[in-house]
Amino acid sequence: MKSLVDWQDRKLPRFLNFRMAPSPYSDVGKRVKAHVILRSCAAFDEANTLRGDLERNLWIIDAYTLQVSTTVTMNEVLPSTRAALSFKLPDHKSGKLDVQYLHHHAAINSSIGLTPTPFVDLAAAIGTKELSIGGEIGFDTATASITKCNAGIGVNKPDFSAALMLVEKGESLKASYIHEVNPIYGATVGAELTHRLSSNENSSFTIGTSYAPDPFTSIKTRLSNEGSAAMVVQREWRPKSLITMSAECNTWAINKAPRFGLALALKP
Repeated sequence: MKSLVDWQDRKLPRFLNFRMAPSPYSDVGKRVKAHVILRSCAAFDEANTLRGDLERNLWIIDAYTLQVSTTVTMNEVLPSTRAALSFKLPDHKSGKLDVQYLHHHAAINSSIGLTPTPFVDLAAAIGTKELSIGGEIGFDTATASITKCNAGIGVNKPDFSAALMLVEKGESLKASYIHEVNPIYGATVGAELTHRLSSNENSSFTIGTSYAPDPFTSIKTRLSNEGSAAMVVQREWRPKSLITMSAECNTWAINKAPRFGLALALKP
């Protein structure tokens, strides 16, 4: 479940020191995913992530799907609480309400679909900005079943970040680590290990790097123990307007065609 807009970038109540509050549970292990670990041919994923950041409180028209989407944020609906309403037209089932509560040592996020039988997500984290522990649970009211149940602990320092998570309803254990090698050029190295507890499958291991040769260009690479190799190059050719190119191949299956991606995210 994605968090709402960053509390530190908004006007907040004076009586709370939010810079010491823990990050939402969705941020546990997020630093590794954002900087080095590329799970797929990610050009379109990264462009859509950027577009989501630009869409807040704006009407966006998607020429490809002919949909109009918007997000409306409401601050201080209750003390230390923020709500966001998002929906797409003409899809009447796309409405969603997100609520975030932030305290000195706690962060709670909830999300509910605005349908007769909605999906409900709840996540909570306690701790500090540097050390937090939390979990999340998802529930499908249509089938009265739990869709996800995860827990984890995260450590964040200026030059490194580590996380240990129990995911897939307790069936897998995931550990990740990222270290900033050269802050001037944004050079980072990270790794992620996933071990399935419910079967005899081999553990999966992925190592990745990121590098910024200049302030407007970033390069990310990934290599997994399954032979998958990938690279993403992103260029900001004007403020908040990005062009992203990616390539992915399997070095163990040379007869399989590589994948390529190209995406363009624009802001007027």
